[in-house]
Amino acid sequence: MFGTSGIRGPVGDVVTGDLALSVGRALASTGAERVVVGRDPRDSGRFLADALSAGLRECGADVVNIGLASTPTVARSVEWKDADAGVSITASHNPPTDNGIKLWNPSGQAFDADQRAEITRVIEDEAFDLADWDETGEETQWDGAHDAHVETLAEAVSSDLSAADLSVVVDVGNGAGAVTADALYELGCDVETLNAQPDGRFPARPSEPTAENCQSLCDHVTAIGADLGIAHDGDADRMMAVDENGDFISGDVLLTLFARQHAGDGETIATPVDTSLIVEDVLAEQGADVVRTQVGDVYVAERATEPGVVFGGEQSGAWIWADQTLCPDGPLAACRLAELVAENGPLSELAADVGEYPIRRKNVHVDDKTGLMESLSEAVTDRYADATTIDGVRVTLDEGWFLIRASGTEPLVRIAAEARDPDAADDVFETADAFVAEYAE
Repeated sequence: MFGTSGIRGPVGDVVTGDLALSVGRALASTGAERVVVGRDPRDSGRFLADALSAGLRECGADVVNIGLASTPTVARSVEWKDADAGVSITASHNPPTDNGIKLWNPSGQAFDADQRAEITRVIEDEAFDLADWDETGEETQWDGAHDAHVETLAEAVSSDLSAADLSVVVDVGNGAGAVTADALYELGCDVETLNAQPDGRFPARPSEPTAENCQSLCDHVTAIGADLGIAHDGDADRMMAVDENGDFISGDVLLTLFARQHAGDGETIATPVDTSLIVEDVLAEQGADVVRTQVGDVYVAERATEPGVVFGGEQSGAWIWADQTLCPDGPLAACRLAELVAENGPLSELAADVGEYPIRRKNVHVDDKTGLMESLSEAVTDRYADATTIDGVRVTLDEGWFLIRASGTEPLVRIAAEARDPDAADDVFETADAFVAEYAE
């Protein structure tokens, strides 16, 4: 039922009103007495939120409905409203045909594997604790979540951005990320928005903020001479950026910039196994270290709770500062990036200073990805004693690394390889590709 990013899938097939009702019932039946509920702009979110709220109240929990809101606003509101849990009705960067349900703890951390398993058990066993007629819960509306988030973001930035005369274009992507524009304006930036009208059909561009999907943002930044472009997905838990020349900045470079800004000597950042080697090389120069996690921001957040871990990030656009919240907060990342540019100069120069290493990627269609990965993992670990298997199998070599892992959603095995120069990257990739070719036959 649950993936690493909650429940997500096509509306009317995987995600239904009946499912939302059951999740609400299960959440209340497992001890949640007060729950914050918010949604992204998808029209299906209206009835899903209603169904989930009904299930919660039917089992005695009170609901704080904050309406249309970014996912980090929902996650932060759990603590602000002294609630036991939060629920985002969102499919994040998925297409408009989809929706989903994601559950949050008061810390801002997504429900972990044990919590998800317990919700699943209660639903499958229909072990709902329905309240007596006079003990059902109530729903109240809270219209202050947006302003509370804006205020929190303004307080998280120590610099006076108005002095930098920074011009920022925010591509909301027809999603729920308007909080970013308001926070940057509050911080003193000159702000323009693109696609700021919430629309769950995402008519302006696909919801995922990739280089291909953000071409209009690149063009607009160049056309008006802005200093920075910001792009969000549908629920604004992701943030990607465009420099003053209209060039899209890769997630690995953004991750390195944030990590370098926040990790000092003896400190650590958490990032998935498929993150670029450039992060380790840059951090090593200032005595900081990297700890690797499974792919998925929920795993990054888990490691971000450990002592000494000051930042966590995933190159897809999820950025986590544990001292703020354990939810990926795209608006916070936007404000922190604006602060970085204001203090240190143009984003293009900062990105060029980091640089990038050549990386090779390939997807291989397979009939039995689980069986194939079992065979591959055994073969690779037999050859490389220090191979890691926290997510697929990853091998670190003198000249680079390679990773072979199964897709979480498709019948694919993904190959990634990186080195410090192109020829070495080709060699490392060929090594990984040969393993897959041998065992995929």
